[in-house]
Amino acid sequence: MKRIRRSIAAACATFLCGALALPQAEACTRFVYHGANGEVITGRSMDYKIDTGTHLWTFPRGMKRSGEAGPNSLQWTSRYGSVIASAYDISTTDGMNEAGLVANLLWLAESEYPERTTGKPGLSIAAWTQYVLDNFGSVDEAVKALSREPFLLVSDSPPGEQRMATLHLSISDASGDSAIIEYIKGKQVIHHSRDYQVMTNSPIFEEQLALESYWRQIGGTVMLPGTNRASDRFARASFYVNAIPKAEDPVESIASVFSVIRNVSVPYGITTPDQPNISSTRWRTVADQKRLLYFFESALTPNVFWVDMKKLDFSEASGKVRRLDLGEFQRTTYAGEANDQFKETPAFRFLGI
Repeated sequence: MKRIRRSIAAACATFLCGALALPQAEACTRFVYHGANGEVITGRSMDYKIDTGTHLWTFPRGMKRSGEAGPNSLQWTSRYGSVIASAYDISTTDGMNEAGLVANLLWLAESEYPERTTGKPGLSIAAWTQYVLDNFGSVDEAVKALSREPFLLVSDSPPGEQRMATLHLSISDASGDSAIIEYIKGKQVIHHSRDYQVMTNSPIFEEQLALESYWRQIGGTVMLPGTNRASDRFARASFYVNAIPKAEDPVESIASVFSVIRNVSVPYGITTPDQPNISSTRWRTVADQKRLLYFFESALTPNVFWVDMKKLDFSEASGKVRRLDLGEFQRTTYAGEANDQFKETPAFRFLGI
């Protein structure tokens, strides 16, 4: 017992010293659940200090896209239809395509993007997530393409901010494969493994892996860190995503995933005076990548609703872009399947650089 107490005390001291040295960042969490019978579900929270002006959109195949990075912008035509969550209707921050590929955009204060000194086409960071959803059906396919660095990622200030948007991207597919893409000191870094189930904000993912290894030795039934810091949320998500049961009933699995993403959310309205960049959870998504169900939960509405992608027409012939208006602060209430609530709307334009 004394040995356990000493281990816990040492763990606390080591963790607190490391945590206090971490850069402050906007808070989000993402994890991938590997369930029974090959079930794969990705959960994500969006934490931000102000309302993100989020709405849901459906995009068909065959859309002509621009990287919106000025002259020599990347151009492409979407190969896959997708359901996405926007920010301010100028950026794709989250979504799933019809192949079951999920992409999640999270804040990373340490991001540094390359200078635009080569002839490579540019891609606005606002379109980064959509580019991946439009073009790839699996993580392996995406990683092989992105490793060739077909574009230069270009950042700008998001609405209400003077600082540059510094972000990293996670992707997962229906097989359970996963990858994290970051830009560190101007270089693209890709971490690719089915084992990379969890991602939060700071520190960079390589250091997050060290945190995960450390807390695995302590064991989640002995102690888990409970603050709203990114490193604490990473530890809790890493433990719980593999502690929840692998239920045969997919409804129970969805409930388990929601319980974990709520556990690592930041309470609504919370303020941390000495850490102003720790932010309330605004909304949560859960993507069932086998059944192609995309669930959405706002912090300010009392229930969960979902989109059944199998019932949507993503064909190029349909050519229809649709939008689900979530209202200011995502207060509009929907119940159950929301497919019929989407309205045909012209596609938004990504934030130009």
